Amino acid sequence: MKKNKNGFIHKLILQTIGHDKRQHYMIPVFTILLSLIFGAIVIALLGSNPFKAYYNLLQGSGLAPKASYAGHKGIITDFTSFLNALTPMLFAALAVLIALKAGLFNIGVSGQMLAAGFTATVLIGYSDLPAVMAKPLVVLIGFFIGALAGAMVGFLKHRFNINEVVSTIMFNYIFQYIVSFLINTFYVDPVSRQSKNVGASGRLTLVDVVIGDYKMDIPLGILLAAVGIAVTAFLLNKTILGFEIKAVGSSIRAAEYAGIRVGRTRVLAMMLSGGFAGLAGVTYYMGYFASIQPKVLVSTGYDAIAVALLGNSSPIGIIFSSFLITVISKGSTYMNSASGVQAEIASAITGIILLFSACGAYVKYKVSRWKQEQIEQARSRDSLRELEKSETGRAAK
Repeated sequence: MKKNKNGFIHKLILQTIGHDKRQHYMIPVFTILLSLIFGAIVIALLGSNPFKAYYNLLQGSGLAPKASYAGHKGIITDFTSFLNALTPMLFAALAVLIALKAGLFNIGVSGQMLAAGFTATVLIGYSDLPAVMAKPLVVLIGFFIGALAGAMVGFLKHRFNINEVVSTIMFNYIFQYIVSFLINTFYVDPVSRQSKNVGASGRLTLVDVVIGDYKMDIPLGILLAAVGIAVTAFLLNKTILGFEIKAVGSSIRAAEYAGIRVGRTRVLAMMLSGGFAGLAGVTYYMGYFASIQPKVLVSTGYDAIAVALLGNSSPIGIIFSSFLITVISKGSTYMNSASGVQAEIASAITGIILLFSACGAYVKYKVSRWKQEQIEQARSRDSLRELEKSETGRAAK
């Protein structure tokens, strides 16, 4: 009975995600569903209604209406605020994705975000430049500083074979404490104990824009993020550099045999990765927020790892995975107030998603094993039928 039950489950899974052409998006969907089920179990064990809690996440993100709104607020203002939070997540996920394509693991996205955001804040955010000059300069400085930080990691990997995980973690600490020292020494706001707010001309979010009866925050970086996704897809799929990055990530020996300069490609990949992390930094610290909290690395850079893995390391896939992770993080505050579920549970659900998404390769392996077992069983049945026919023919004679 147990064998039949397992066989039915295997058959159901194979019919759902076993097709080779559908696996690249069905396996992430399968892991997400498992994660949400486990998250629902955790919420239920805490004594809350998981369906209501998940609906609260949608309400807090502007994807479902709330029971009531404050003055000049509505579902549209919640949604634009959600897009404001989504923008740095998209850039951070692109940073992780490009590194993964080269066979590298950029765990220093949060540190690179901080370095770029702080530099742009000091150079442009506190200046008197007009918006038409300040906003493009913020973008350029953010990309340059992030690319420089990423290039240092790539160089250390190429020149001294220092593992990029170790170097990025160390750089995270370096950026965190240097920026904290500079803020507390020169740029601290005595009231908030954070860095002084950047000026409106350099900020990448238009704040309290009046449209009709609403006051909303409009993120300018979301358009830049869409361009970044398109450029990354073109780079990886249509250019020589993209081919070299993927070749190095697939097999270093094969890439060397093909004449690809592995060290140069790794440095360029980490430079691009850091550049996108820098854009995530300026859209976060000079867009979604307007100041920097000392001694704190934002979780966006770490959540981006889950986003990239869930998106199957695809520029298009990370759009959907970024959307999901941002819904969970952005809606957690409203979930806490409406359902009484602690906001930390949203972080736990994100961690569960990361855990299950990391098992995607294992799921693919198991599906392949089950498919092979089915083929072998079918061959055995065919052989048995042939044997029975042969025995029947002999008996008739």
